[in-house]
Amino acid sequence: MAQVLYRGMDRAEIDRQLNLRARWPDHEAHFARWSRESAQVRARLDCRLDLAYGQSPGCRLDVFPAPGAPGPLLAFIHGGYWQSLDKGDFSYLAPAFIEAGIAFASLNYDLAPSVRLNEIVAQTRRALAWLHGEAADLGFDPAHIFVAGHSAGGHLAVMAASQAGMGAAPELPAGLIKGTCSISGVYDLRPVRLSYHQDVLDLSLDEAETLSPMLQVPAQAGPLICAVGSEETEEFLVQQDELVEAWRAGGLSARAIDLPGRQHFSAVDALGEKDHPLFRAVRAMVVGGG
Repeated sequence: MAQVLYRGMDRAEIDRQLNLRARWPDHEAHFARWSRESAQVRARLDCRLDLAYGQSPGCRLDVFPAPGAPGPLLAFIHGGYWQSLDKGDFSYLAPAFIEAGIAFASLNYDLAPSVRLNEIVAQTRRALAWLHGEAADLGFDPAHIFVAGHSAGGHLAVMAASQAGMGAAPELPAGLIKGTCSISGVYDLRPVRLSYHQDVLDLSLDEAETLSPMLQVPAQAGPLICAVGSEETEEFLVQQDELVEAWRAGGLSARAIDLPGRQHFSAVDALGEKDHPLFRAVRAMVVGGG
């Protein structure tokens, strides 16, 4: 009989819950569409590409300024289980925000296994601190910076907002992040450590706990918007419910937006769809200042 490792699951079931590419074999079509549409956006919109916020190759970001007087910024962090994908895959999300007067940034970071996860957390925090310092040159308001992310990027976005756990960036001003949106995020790394991802991530139990947003609820933070596709695996649905409950129990603002009919690789599209409730909720949070 297989050994139960976590939440009633054995290793095979944990892998099944977390192996998103195996569950949705059409993921390559989503990746190709993201890349194609993002290239078209970069070709037609004003953008500043591959800006360096650190010395290592992954410490680069793209900024899409919004026209007019300096307004708020939404910084987006891509997913890929901290091991794959690229900032350039998500330029396609920028137009809806630009049209709303919100500047958009897409962040890269060094990928595992070239660096450990605590360093990835630190890099994304440094990227946000760098954006804050360069706001005047890049054309947005440093007092109104918001962060969003998808999948592993959702994890990184919430970790940046909480400023908790390993990977602290002393240069990241307290309260810099005015609000957060996480789509299909990973909030508890303990099952990740027990899955096939451990072969690459090599997480200690202490790292898994210290880098889990669900276990590192901040004392203070701006509002949190979470969204997960209705067709995603049970583990992703449960983790979102637990994070929202934990933030509310800590006296913080957290809400969930339904994504009916969406799976893991179509969920993120809702962020850039002007008529979708997720986009409207994030726009209201950003324009309203948090």
